[in-house]
Amino acid sequence: MNYDEFNAFCGSLAVTSHVVQWGNSHVWKVSDKVFAIGGWEKTESPAFTFKVSDISFEILKDLPGLRPAPYLASRGMSWIQHYGAPGLPDDELKEYLLESHRIVSLGFSKKKRKALGLYADELK
Repeated sequence: MNYDEFNAFCGSLAVTSHVVQWGNSHVWKVSDKVFAIGGWEKTESPAFTFKVSDISFEILKDLPGLRPAPYLASRGMSWIQHYGAPGLPDDELKEYLLESHRIVSLGFSKKKRKALGLYADELK
C-alpha cells in the first residue's frame, strides 16, 4: 500500500478527516480522535500506524515488518506500526485500519456515536 491508497481508504470511512502534521504525516481522525497515521517515522517503505485490540497487539508486535508504534506503545497504548516487508498484505492492513476506526469510535459516548451515526448496532 502506498500513501495515496492509504489516504483513499481512510477517507472512505465514516466521519473522517485528514490533516498533515507531525513532520508531514498523514493523520486520519474519526470525529476528533486519531485512528491512523501514515508516515511519521522515517522508513524506506511507507509506514502506517493504527490502534489495535490488546490481543492483536500481542500477536502483531513481533511479526516481521511490524512493531509497537514508536511513542504511542511506549506509553502503554496498543498501537502497531507497519513499517516494512513483509508486513501485512494490503487487504489485512485495510481490515486493521477499519478496526482501528471502530475501536476509536467505540471510545465515544453512546450519545456522540448515535449523533455521528457510528456503529449504532453496537449501542446498548
